[in-house]
Amino acid sequence: MEPTDSPVRQRIGQFILVPAVLSLAVTILRLGGELAHWSERCFNTAVGGGGSLVGITWLAPVFGAYFGWRLVRTGAAPRSAWRAIGFAALGATVLVGGSVLGRALPPPFTGFYGRLLYIWAVFALAGLATLPGWPALFKVQMAYAYAARFPVVIVMFVAFREGWATHYSAVPRDTPPGMALWPKFLWLGFFPQLILWVGFTMVSGMLSGSIFAVLARMVPAPRLRSRVH
Repeated sequence: MEPTDSPVRQRIGQFILVPAVLSLAVTILRLGGELAHWSERCFNTAVGGGGSLVGITWLAPVFGAYFGWRLVRTGAAPRSAWRAIGFAALGATVLVGGSVLGRALPPPFTGFYGRLLYIWAVFALAGLATLPGWPALFKVQMAYAYAARFPVVIVMFVAFREGWATHYSAVPRDTPPGMALWPKFLWLGFFPQLILWVGFTMVSGMLSGSIFAVLARMVPAPRLRSRVH
């Protein structure tokens, strides 16, 4: 059975410290690469980043697997790894299904503001759907998600203010013309990072972490052997 999450809560900082620092380093590298006009394949400046090879998006499932493995090794395994996978898969289904459904919705969901509100709701719901499967991993993953995304929020504010030619300040084609700095930042920076991308981080991390929980249970934990003096 999954133990009380009090010990996990106390150790969240230890779990996410290195992943958060690495994510910050990647964010800085990404910003520098785009400002220096390095390879578009690795540092794409289009809206959303265009699937650039350098970015913290790819780190979400990697660190999710790491968190899942560590939680099992430290005695905070889920009640059922398969249950955890099931709820993570439910979150992924909500995310993908809701995104596909959004393309078929009528106005006002197709407008700039309606589309953003709808997709934020989908990603938030998808992230929350994973919670019952493994609450301990959910807490660690959420802490990491905000630790990774808050620096991006700061970068985006500066990018919007300074007019940097990076994906951090790129806007969709239907963005209302003449939008002031703060509305632009809130609609295209603050809320997307802390809702949409946190939701994505939760779903992808919970799925990979739950899968690795199964693997961690299959591999015997190392035992310390006393030395003979």
